[in-house]
Amino acid sequence: MKIVAKKKLWKYLFWLGPFLITVGLTVGLVSQQWGLIPLAFLIAGIVISGLGVIWQSYQSNWWRRRSTQAGTNALVATLAVLAILGLINFLGTRYHFRADLTETQLFTLAPQSRELVRVLPQPVKVWVFDINQNPQDRELLENYQRQSSKFKYEYIDPQARPGLAEKFGVKDYGEVYLESGDKRQLVQTVNENEHLSEVRLTSRLQQLTNSSTAKVYLLQGHGERQLSPGKGAISQAIQGLGDKNFTTSPLNLGETSKVPEDAAVVIVAGPKRGLFEGEVKALQEYLNHGGNLLLMIDPNTDPKVDSLLQEWGVRLDNRLAVDVSGESVVGLGPATPLVTEYGQHQITKDFRNGNSFYPIARPLEISSVPGVEATPLLRTKPYPKSWAESDLQSEKLEFNADKDLKGPLTLGVALTRKAAKSASTPQAAPTPSPLPSPTTQSKASPTPPASPASPAPLAPTPSPTPSSQIATESRLVVLGNSNFATDGLFQQQLNGDVFLNSVTWLSQQEKQPLSIRPKEPKNRRITLTTTQANLLILSSLLVLPLIGFAIAVIIWWKRR
Repeated sequence: MKIVAKKKLWKYLFWLGPFLITVGLTVGLVSQQWGLIPLAFLIAGIVISGLGVIWQSYQSNWWRRRSTQAGTNALVATLAVLAILGLINFLGTRYHFRADLTETQLFTLAPQSRELVRVLPQPVKVWVFDINQNPQDRELLENYQRQSSKFKYEYIDPQARPGLAEKFGVKDYGEVYLESGDKRQLVQTVNENEHLSEVRLTSRLQQLTNSSTAKVYLLQGHGERQLSPGKGAISQAIQGLGDKNFTTSPLNLGETSKVPEDAAVVIVAGPKRGLFEGEVKALQEYLNHGGNLLLMIDPNTDPKVDSLLQEWGVRLDNRLAVDVSGESVVGLGPATPLVTEYGQHQITKDFRNGNSFYPIARPLEISSVPGVEATPLLRTKPYPKSWAESDLQSEKLEFNADKDLKGPLTLGVALTRKAAKSASTPQAAPTPSPLPSPTTQSKASPTPPASPASPAPLAPTPSPTPSSQIATESRLVVLGNSNFATDGLFQQQLNGDVFLNSVTWLSQQEKQPLSIRPKEPKNRRITLTTTQANLLILSSLLVLPLIGFAIAVIIWWKRR
């Protein structure tokens, strides 16, 4: 009788456990406070229920049953799987790994965007005033946010929060703003036809976080490229400089006789007529005291800058760069060199084997000069795919061994030279080594100087300073073409990046990320003629079903 009474007692105690658990949950949920009382009920209920389960299993030899062992194994396996899944999810929230398997890395930020966001000096937030959240725009913003905890974004309904919309001056749905501290800037307006652009977002982010501006002057008065929109103008390049926080102004050295002291970079873009001797001397004086110059010289022109270039070991070849490699692949003519080989330099470090092209370009010849470090930037394909053509009047371009120059050809070069210590003590130009004559060069392939086998070292220079202040080095970039930066061609492939990166490097703002555009999806659509389309329809709707039906009849006939 005592044993039976003890069993009943444990049975009643076992039911007390679920009762206490229910009481604890009820108290906690009703009071919405999980203090000492509800926790005490819960703990007591769990302990009593556990003891009851153990007692019942001991009395009935439950642990020794085969079904119990099989169920226990299944339970342990289930718990192990759940633990592994929980660990994977925990690691997934702590450590992010994404693999972009698209051919052109469509869903990966450009290196410059990642670099800019990772070194943000202060928190930045993107406000998207729209009720619709485009998945592509949201994915781009999440890519930025993964780079730094200082980058945030938020979608806002202007009707739901009119005060915030008024604060930013929102006028329409889809407006995207950047905010950093007390600075706000409109990025763009997105809609179903126009998605958020990485180029614009990175450019505006750079403007917002970079308080310094650099002044760029563009030489005028000799038939240079027009700065305002028009045929053969470089207005898109000017806009690109503005997006990178540069301010641009025209410069006529015939009126001022010297380069302004606030000039970070001077650009000479495609002059058709020669510069006056005083203008060339003004540019030389500017370079001698830490100036930075970009020369873009087209064929069949003589800008009269030979004396300046000779000090740096560069000579303009009067022949035309011919490249037949892009004629059959991308439809470029032989007078438009397609460049996929770039020098190891900060300007071109992220180009890899990307494309840029230069309609009507001239080669450059580089010689070693003491104190000057030169790095070829743009190289054409080797002969027979490219050569320098001397007969510019002939309609049929053919290589002539006695007059033409075999490729590869250098179409662009970056040079550095130590600058004078101050404006009052001009630095004497280094004595250049004799440059080979055109006749001698035409019989041998151009070879880069021995010293620039590695990229030119970047001196730790501050933001651009006036020429009257101390500067550590002068920089010069010479390109044998200006057409590549004109409106329409500027946005093609890497053309705009060559221009913007050159100006950024010349400005000696080493902390500014250089420009490179995000990848665009390749056009994989198949264009069929009417005959091809009809053949495809006939084969898919008639021929293939008939073949399948014939095979089925043959199999049936053999098995009958």
